[in-house]
Amino acid sequence: MKKKSVIDSSNSPKVDQVGIVERAARFTKRSIKKEAKMQGLKMVLNMIDLTTLEGMDTEGKVKQMCYKAEHLHDELPGLPTVAAVCVYPNYVGLAKKYLGTSGIKVASVATAFPSGNSSRAIKLRDVKMAVDQGADEIDMVISRGKFHQGEYQFVFDEIAAVKEACKNARLKVILETGELGTFDKVRHASDIAILAGADFIKTSTGKIKPAATMPVTLVMLEAIRDHYYQTGNMVGMKPAGGISTSKLALHYLIMVKETLGEEWLSNEWFRFGASSLANDVLMQIVKQETGIYQSSDYFSID
Repeated sequence: MKKKSVIDSSNSPKVDQVGIVERAARFTKRSIKKEAKMQGLKMVLNMIDLTTLEGMDTEGKVKQMCYKAEHLHDELPGLPTVAAVCVYPNYVGLAKKYLGTSGIKVASVATAFPSGNSSRAIKLRDVKMAVDQGADEIDMVISRGKFHQGEYQFVFDEIAAVKEACKNARLKVILETGELGTFDKVRHASDIAILAGADFIKTSTGKIKPAATMPVTLVMLEAIRDHYYQTGNMVGMKPAGGISTSKLALHYLIMVKETLGEEWLSNEWFRFGASSLANDVLMQIVKQETGIYQSSDYFSID
């Protein structure tokens, strides 16, 4: 009964829109000293999910991304790798092969990504395909149309079914916050996903704008915090899309630390879905180490 009570949107806390925007803005005003900045940049690098999710994906493109995931830090030995690569289910086996024993996770989108418009049976087969090929993580998108129709029980039940189909793989639930319209709806969707079994909640598919924003992410972090206070169970967070600079990523880390605590400052509980961010982080690390900026031409685009 406790889990199902959240299906009614009146049971999710109302969000102070002005307060959220003001608090999120304050995190961008914090200064970060050099030593802390280098530590933060390495942390950001280790939290990135490199992603290729296009209709024109090929085996060669997946191979290139996996190579980059393993070798993007070769110029400065000792840097951490990225957290994961994220591909469509039909490329999971290939990514597992290329990444080998690197320790980098393989994530896969599923459940009719990015629209979420398909039958539950097909969505579960999509998940099974990825899991059977060895996916460590599944990034599902909620049934967006059902949520907008107010069919919250359907959304809850589907997430719970996908969670069961994931077996040992961790589940990230994508809310597509850019189309939810209000912070109250973001909070309600977050509560539904968390109580249905999400290991992570994630802002966006990256296919619509706006994608991740600091105020929206803060609303989701507060849902995670409240759940932790009530149950003692940690849930991860993944802002995805729109985070392309190291400076912005560091502001996100400050927000996570001050909202949830240091326990969330690892890739086990926080991720960035922002492939282009990796190159900027590397450029900033080289600048911190050598005092010289490298051109972006020195880093692969894929």
